[in-house]
Amino acid sequence: KEAIEEGKVFLAICGGYRILGRYQDANGATLGLELFNFYTEETTDHFAGNIIVETDENYNLIGFENHVGKTYLNGLKPLGRVIFGFGNNGEDKTEGMRYKNTIGTYLHGPLLPNNPRLCDKIIEAALRNKYGTVELEKLDDSLEFETRRKILELIDPKFTSLA
Repeated sequence: KEAIEEGKVFLAICGGYRILGRYQDANGATLGLELFNFYTEETTDHFAGNIIVETDENYNLIGFENHVGKTYLNGLKPLGRVIFGFGNNGEDKTEGMRYKNTIGTYLHGPLLPNNPRLCDKIIEAALRNKYGTVELEKLDDSLEFETRRKILELIDPKFTSLA
């Protein structure tokens, strides 16, 4: 908890995301670290498939989600808003959570290679946390963005402009 408050970088995906809050398993046992005030309920609903998420930082995330829990944020800031897919619970159009430099998400598939802007932001935050001011050299992400375009085209051609 202290490291989170200090702005250390944490990326938690699927079960790692769940465990940051509180969740009830199929047997009714309450589990989780309760570092954040969100909760996940086990469900018989299976949320699986491609997902597209719009962030507040003017870029879209793509991935693959595969979970059977419904996560409710209790006012915590989501990572983004679901454009396509299910997200946290299939109901409120939120996906993941974000607090300082901690990100929790259901986006698998592979998250960082498919989302170079998010990857750059995570690296930058980690380096800034350790060294202070950081200026990263701009890399050629054209292959990553072409891959994103192809994935979005396979989901639905109307999404290719989101690459």
